Amino acid sequence: MIDLLLVRPWAWFTARLDAVLGRMTMYRLVVVVLGVVAAWSVVLGATGTLFFAPRDLLVSLAVAVTAAYVSNRLWSVLWRTPARGESALITGLLLFFLMWPASDAKSLGLLAMAAAVATLSKFVLRWRGRHVFNPAALGAVVMMLTGLTGAVWWVATPSLLVPVLLGGLLVLRRTGRTVMALVYVVVALALTLWRLVDAGYGAGTAFSTAMGSYPLVFFAVFMLTEPLTLPGRRWQRLVEAVVVAVVASVPFTWHLGAVDIRTSPELALVVGNLLVLATGARGLGRLEIVAQRDLAPGVREVTLRPGTPRTFLPGQFVDVDVPHHGADSRGTRRTFSLTSAPGEDLTIAFRVPERASSYKRALVTLEPGSAVRGTTVAGDFVLPHDPDVPLLLVAGGLGLTPFVSQLRSIAASGRPRDVVLVCSVSSPAEVLYADVLVASGARVVVVSPGARDELPVEAPVSWSFHPGRQIPPELIGRVVHDAPQRAVYLSGPPAMVDAVRGSLRAAGVRRIRTDVFFGY
Repeated sequence: MIDLLLVRPWAWFTARLDAVLGRMTMYRLVVVVLGVVAAWSVVLGATGTLFFAPRDLLVSLAVAVTAAYVSNRLWSVLWRTPARGESALITGLLLFFLMWPASDAKSLGLLAMAAAVATLSKFVLRWRGRHVFNPAALGAVVMMLTGLTGAVWWVATPSLLVPVLLGGLLVLRRTGRTVMALVYVVVALALTLWRLVDAGYGAGTAFSTAMGSYPLVFFAVFMLTEPLTLPGRRWQRLVEAVVVAVVASVPFTWHLGAVDIRTSPELALVVGNLLVLATGARGLGRLEIVAQRDLAPGVREVTLRPGTPRTFLPGQFVDVDVPHHGADSRGTRRTFSLTSAPGEDLTIAFRVPERASSYKRALVTLEPGSAVRGTTVAGDFVLPHDPDVPLLLVAGGLGLTPFVSQLRSIAASGRPRDVVLVCSVSSPAEVLYADVLVASGARVVVVSPGARDELPVEAPVSWSFHPGRQIPPELIGRVVHDAPQRAVYLSGPPAMVDAVRGSLRAAGVRRIRTDVFFGY
C-alpha cells in the first residue's frame, strides 16, 4: 500500500517533472521562474502586501530588462560576437530584484547604467569563453564603488519567499547544484542567526527574519550557481559557497575615499569569482572541428581539437557553444560527456532525432576546420584514484558515453581493472563504442530486446545478454553478486536513473554516483 500510494506516485511525478524541465534550457527556465516572481511582486504591490507601488515595479522592470537586452545587443555588435538574448534577460531581471524600484528619471538612469555595465562585463571580462564575474553582481558592485547607488535586495521579503523557494527548487532540480546552494544557505543562515541572536532577537524571530528578510535563497539559487563562473569540481564549488557565505554574512566596513564599502552578497560573490579564477577556471576556448561520423542510426560523433591542449578527467563533460542564425528556444549551448581519453582529441556523441534542435542541425553540418567554443570542462563523475577498487557501471542509452572515456583511459593505462558494465539499449546495434568496451576487458551485461549477433563486434564470452528494454529490478543483484562491494556509477535519463537507483539500493548498494542526462 505504501509503495502504491507514496513511492509510485512520487516516481511518476518526478519523471513527468524531469520530462518538462528537460525540454527547456537552463537559461529559459531561469527566465520563466524570475519572470513569474516579478509578475507576482507586481500583484503584491497592487494589493498593498509589498511596499512598492505597482507603477514603480513595472517601470523598473521594463527599464532593467530593456537596458540589459539592448546594451547586450550593442556590445555584441561592437565585439562581433553573438548576442545571448536570454542571458541578457536574466541579468536585467536580477538587477530588477537587486536595485530599489522607482519611476523617477535619476533612479531609472542608474538602473539602466548598472545593466549596461553588467552586460559589458560579459564581453570584456572573459577567460576562455567564461565570465570572470557574475554580471549582475559586478554591475551592482561597480555602481556601489562609484558611489552612485547600491543594491538593496528588496526581493528579500517574506511575501516573496515562497515563490522564490518553489521556483528555486525547479532550477536546482534542472541544474543539479542543490548541494552547493544548500551549503551556502546553511552557512550564511548560521552566521546571520548568530548576529541576530547576539543583537537580542529570540531564536524563532531570528530565524524568520533571516529567511524572510535576507536574500539567502534567492542569492544561492539565481546568482551563486551561475554556470559560467563556477569551478569544475564539486569540492571546489562547496569551498566557494562557504567562502562567499562568510564574506556575505560577517559584517565589515572599508572606507575607500568618500565611499564606504560594506558587507553585501554581491561583493561576496565577486570575491568568490576571483577565488575561482585563481584556482584556474577550466574553459577550453576555441575548438576546431576535426571530423564527424555516424556511430549508429541517429547517433553522431564529433571530434574536436582545442587550440591549447587542456587536461580533463575521464567522465567529465564539456559545454560546447555553437552560435548560429535562427537559433530555436533551446539555445546555442549544450553539455556533452567526453568520450575520449585524456591526451587525445576531444570526442562527443549525441543523438540526432528527425526533428532535431537548431543547435544539433547546425553542429552536424559543420565541416572540418570550422570552429566552435568550449566554455566549460567540469564534472565529478570520475573514477576512484585507487585502481584496485572494483567498479560497477550502469548505463541507459547514451548514458554510456561517460563510461567510454573511463574505459578508454583504463585500456590506455595498460593496467586492467575489475569492471562490470550493465547497459540497456533499444537494440544491440546501439551498443556504442563496442570495440572500446571489448578492449577495456570489462565484463558487459547487455539488456536489449535484440539478439547477441546484432552487436557491431564479436562479443567476448564474458558478455551476457538479457531480453528487455529496461533493466529489471532484480537483474543487478542476480548478475553482480558483489555489487555492494563495488564503486557504483549510474548514468542515463532521469526516470531510468531513479528506477535503477532503487534496484541498486535493494541489492545492498549504499553509495551511488549518478550522471543524469536531460533531453534537449
